[in-house]
Amino acid sequence: MGLGIHAGLIKMGLDSDVYISCALLGFYRWCFGVGIANQVLNELSEPDDRLWNQAIIMNLEGGEFSQALGLFRAMQLGPWKTSPRTIVKLLQACGKEGALDKGKQIHGYVLKHGLESNSFVCNSLVTMYSRNHKLDLATRAFDWMEDPSSSSWNSIISSHALHGHLSDAWNLFHEMEFSGTKPDTITWNCLLSGHALHGSYEEILTILRRMQTAGFRPGSSSITIVLQAVIELGLLTAGKEIHGYVMRNEHEFDVYVGTSLVDMYVKNDYMSSAQAVFDNMKNKNIFAWNALISGYSFQGQFQDAERLLAQMEEEGVQPDLVTWNGLVAGYSMHGKNDEALAVIDDIKSSGSNPNVVTWTSLISGSSQQGNYRKSLKHFIQMQREGILPNSATISCLLRSFAGLSLLQNGKEAHCFSIRNGYTDDAFIATALIDMYSKSGDIKSAYAVFRKTKNKTVPCWNCMMMGFANYGLGTEVISVFNEMQGSGLLPDAISFTAVLSGCKNSGLVSEGWKYFDSMSKAFSIEPTTEHYSCMVDLLGRAGYLDEAWDFIQTMPLKPDASMWGAFLGSCRIHRNLEYAEIAAKQLYELEPRNSANYVVMMSLYAMSNRWGDVDRIKDVMYNEGLKPGPIWSWTQIDDRAHVFYAGGKPHEDEGEIYFELYQLVSEIKELGYVADMACVHQQVDDDAEGEKLLLSHTEKLAITYGLMKRRSSSSAPIRVIKNTRTCSDCHTAAKFISIARGCEILLKDGIRFHHFKAGKCSCNDYW
Repeated sequence: MGLGIHAGLIKMGLDSDVYISCALLGFYRWCFGVGIANQVLNELSEPDDRLWNQAIIMNLEGGEFSQALGLFRAMQLGPWKTSPRTIVKLLQACGKEGALDKGKQIHGYVLKHGLESNSFVCNSLVTMYSRNHKLDLATRAFDWMEDPSSSSWNSIISSHALHGHLSDAWNLFHEMEFSGTKPDTITWNCLLSGHALHGSYEEILTILRRMQTAGFRPGSSSITIVLQAVIELGLLTAGKEIHGYVMRNEHEFDVYVGTSLVDMYVKNDYMSSAQAVFDNMKNKNIFAWNALISGYSFQGQFQDAERLLAQMEEEGVQPDLVTWNGLVAGYSMHGKNDEALAVIDDIKSSGSNPNVVTWTSLISGSSQQGNYRKSLKHFIQMQREGILPNSATISCLLRSFAGLSLLQNGKEAHCFSIRNGYTDDAFIATALIDMYSKSGDIKSAYAVFRKTKNKTVPCWNCMMMGFANYGLGTEVISVFNEMQGSGLLPDAISFTAVLSGCKNSGLVSEGWKYFDSMSKAFSIEPTTEHYSCMVDLLGRAGYLDEAWDFIQTMPLKPDASMWGAFLGSCRIHRNLEYAEIAAKQLYELEPRNSANYVVMMSLYAMSNRWGDVDRIKDVMYNEGLKPGPIWSWTQIDDRAHVFYAGGKPHEDEGEIYFELYQLVSEIKELGYVADMACVHQQVDDDAEGEKLLLSHTEKLAITYGLMKRRSSSSAPIRVIKNTRTCSDCHTAAKFISIARGCEILLKDGIRFHHFKAGKCSCNDYW
């Protein structure tokens, strides 16, 4: 019909009328697209100002930025004038497209034609420069305004707030008040948005109170921002108060407010309240559905999540990739890998493609569950499907490498991070520190830490815990003091790291000092983890009576970790009286943990109480308990060689034992004497006991590492063991480091040991 009318206009000679031409331009734009409309424009013989301006705006709205700029330049060649409205639209596009140079050219046109007095144009100039990260030019454009309107003030305040210059934004706010221009709701929302964007969540609640004191009633936009702050701060009570305000002021029907309330209750684990808010929402968007489905999924309530998914489809709302990803993350977090993979198959069946978030959720969940090998398999599958990892993927991957102590793979991930510019990411930096620390390269961990610019509290904590695991208590304390000097306050995990450093270094007085300061100086109440560290600290140092009194008098009920720490100390100092008390408690708290029985067997064996050893063996047999597997492994090239106690022998076992016999002969000449207290079986003579000591998995792994070591290599022998190393292997490793002139890094079930020139980094304190 439109084409027929156009033909009739041409016949009647009316197609050159400016109003009709504008109408024709709009018709062709909406029915055939901007390209065809531009062809119509080219065919018009005498376009005027109105038509030029409409054509520019039409191209901007149609996403044809270059074409719009071309039309703007063409206008300058004739007698036509660009309207202020068109200038505003062009400046907005320059801000959106990041076209600073083009924006400056349009600014020149503004100055040339005296449009700087137009407040809408000036506001657009401020916004354009701000979006191009030129805050100084934005401020200069604002300063040219003789009498800024409230919208002008809002533009400049918003610019400073969104760029993180929050104090400058507040100064402008006060200038605005002093100038006689009253702030409005938009002004307050600009401040709220800026603080939310830059993580100043506590300040947001203060702004809300000031806003209300000034007589403004927060609208849906304000409430949505405040709820985001409440979610980040975990302030459920404040969230409930805001919910009450929402209901009193009839904001609950706003889809964004409703979705934010659902999200707030979900992230505070109040699923019943989240469901109630969701049920009362009249207009539910996809975000509300996704928030609730992911909430149920993360809580492990998969039946509810699946029910909601079915309801969603019944109501005609199609799940998107975010919906599916929430399910993948939930299943993976709870160790249900098969179900997570089934959801990925559903994604493919629905016509969508799993993206980097999908695979990262799967990798992250497996890593959190300690299924590090599965997470690596998922990563390999992700690569096969052509999905490139992002910084979050690499962070999860580094966690898996740390869990498996795969140093070489971790280094490769580090190189990938450098090539892709991820190392400035605080999460990546923290993951790298963790990986290097847990893979036996504390120097590289510290180098990454030093290069990290904006260190977060977890970053500091990770470095302190790394030093603690190496028994470098003095370095832990130094980093802790440096962290406070940087202006950051320690959290509960910081004190766990400091106390761990003290207990692994025998710094008893320092440990007491930091433990006492928790509540007195930092208002942090010690948890069972902190009390357990103190029990371990006192017990390892030989203060078993003090450790016992500490357990008896502390305000918390002792848990398995405390009794386990106390039992470990009793083993070190061979105190059977206290050990039997601790073991009795552990048998009740952890009846299925065979490790506690094994510790008692070793203690009885050290005391030659073989009857008690047999008694515990009988108890374990009757209870159906078996000692956990004991293994050590070392990596040669790209292959991990695992040595099991009583398990499948290594393929080169004969050669390894031959080399080990020679090695023991060498270190005996240097003064090594086998520690028969580490033989937990009744033997007829010391010779038989020495043979048993030779079969310890860490000795086999160290020997194999030496056999495969290149003569020119100065790299340390790296061995990972899943249980605490015995004192005989510890002594042997020190002598081996002298005999072969090598360094040995041994990570046992408790900490790292770095052997060099006959000494260990733990100073024989472990």
